[in-house]
Amino acid sequence: MSKKKYIIISVIVILISVIALVGASYALLTISLEGDKEITLKAGILKVDFSEGDNINLENTAPMSDKEGLNTTPYTFTVTNTGNINAYYHVSLEEDSNNTLSNNYIKMRLTGSNGYDSGVIKVNNYGVGTFEIIGEDILKPSDKVTYQLWMWLDEDAGNEIQGTIYQSKIVVTSYDRESNSPNAPMLDDGMIPVKYDGSNWVKADRTNINNDWYNYNELMWANAVTVSESSRSTYKSASVGTVVNMDDIETMWVWIPRYSYSIGSEDGTNYYGKQGTFLDSTPTKALPGEIDVKFVSENVKDSGSAKYIVSEGISDDDWYTPDAFTFGSVELRGIWIGKFETSSSNPSASDGGGNTIELDPMIKPNVTSWRGIVVSNAFNVSLKMNNEGNRYGIESTTDTHMMKSSEWAVVAYLSQSKYGKLGNTNFSGSNKEIYQNKSNSFITGCSYGSPSNANTDYGCQYQYNVNVNGTGASTTGNIYGIYDMSGGAWEYVMANYNDTIGSSGFISMPESKYYDKYTSDNVLTACNGNECLSHALSETAGWYNDYQYTVTSTSSWYGRGGHYENNIGGGVFDFSSGNGAIGSTGTFRLVATIK
Repeated sequence: MSKKKYIIISVIVILISVIALVGASYALLTISLEGDKEITLKAGILKVDFSEGDNINLENTAPMSDKEGLNTTPYTFTVTNTGNINAYYHVSLEEDSNNTLSNNYIKMRLTGSNGYDSGVIKVNNYGVGTFEIIGEDILKPSDKVTYQLWMWLDEDAGNEIQGTIYQSKIVVTSYDRESNSPNAPMLDDGMIPVKYDGSNWVKADRTNINNDWYNYNELMWANAVTVSESSRSTYKSASVGTVVNMDDIETMWVWIPRYSYSIGSEDGTNYYGKQGTFLDSTPTKALPGEIDVKFVSENVKDSGSAKYIVSEGISDDDWYTPDAFTFGSVELRGIWIGKFETSSSNPSASDGGGNTIELDPMIKPNVTSWRGIVVSNAFNVSLKMNNEGNRYGIESTTDTHMMKSSEWAVVAYLSQSKYGKLGNTNFSGSNKEIYQNKSNSFITGCSYGSPSNANTDYGCQYQYNVNVNGTGASTTGNIYGIYDMSGGAWEYVMANYNDTIGSSGFISMPESKYYDKYTSDNVLTACNGNECLSHALSETAGWYNDYQYTVTSTSSWYGRGGHYENNIGGGVFDFSSGNGAIGSTGTFRLVATIK
């Protein structure tokens, strides 16, 4: 089992002692420093320097507004990589277990010279204990970043805090990032990390100590949820292990860390992946093998062939970093994918929502998926999660949008790697393929218990949490994966033939970062005359005998994952096309990127 070696390298102790009535004297005592300022990591040294005389000083200051708090003198510290290797580190807040002042009254903000800004946050939002302010950052050799920390008492504090004490530590930790270690998930403030305890989704430890939240080597992909506004503060302040009730959950997400991939050929001609340790036969189009994957940081962008001969091994020039991990001009550490097909805030409506933008998107199991909606409305509905004051608590640094074809592909490829269902030893042979959702009521998260293409419709044969038969419909073969990507409703994606609007409802095409543009109806030349690597089109066409039909000038929008009817192979490598119009069997999926 892969583990990171964490080393505390610096500690800033912050003590607030409330010694008198409101309006009198509140004191934030002088900050002291504890811990080593240097630590050696392999061939490199990460050093933390503290600026003298820049201590936070709020003595004789009453509770204050955010504006006043940010006008106080911040504490400054600098993290420098003085070695010759990349240094990875976290910045966390650790609270003393003996505190008598509720952290509901503590506010803070952390900014960095690298552009990092936590914004004004109430410590209570994160619960009592330890939380990561910066989940992961990286310093190249000789680079440094200077941070400024503000902390103050909320102006809402009243007489009830008289005589109480609050004590916490800002802790900078560095760790030896093992080769091929996935990037830590980036959580929006509105997201709560969760894991499954066998019966319920429970709040997970976002620091992932002891792999409490995720472990991709064990097919445990990171999951997170957003909850109703009325329950959000309760879950934010709840302790790790608290059950998150499904009735309170509004959206469910799965983290796909940034990676590079290459597809092997056993015979030097057909690139169906490698046999490896997960197949007992030579890979074929009907039963493809393993896609090689290595997790990489956002500073890595491989541009190799994405192909190799298995007997010759993989070289540096064989790796390719999928296009989905570049959003506009931003290189991403990973992306959040809706765990299920999108449903609406009124799933009992016709077609689970119909052709409207008045309803809000939801992502949950065991509800009717949102269908009967044109592509433009699906796109605009997806953007609603970005609106100021949205119901989900999503911050402005997060961009939610309708899934692109390239984003669908990074899920498909990871599923066909050792980190996905292919690597799940509970399945063998043809059952390595993701099981289909054959619910004729389009219920999210359902499983037929088989990848069969038999022309039969069912209700919900197995729900998503039924071991093996139900979880076999996920991209991991267990409950931590993504569902409804094989069978189920046909999912329109933001992928278009040469800006041809068709019947999608768009007046003009949206900003280019929100869709994939294909300039040819030939998948071998669809990306400006070249093959579209990492889009699960030509590279994996026909895998598992999945349906394949490309976009054209008259059928200009891609759809993925459906087509189980009439014995046509539907699955994660399926692609077809439509004109973007309303369809009673068509739905969409959400993606969230965090800058």
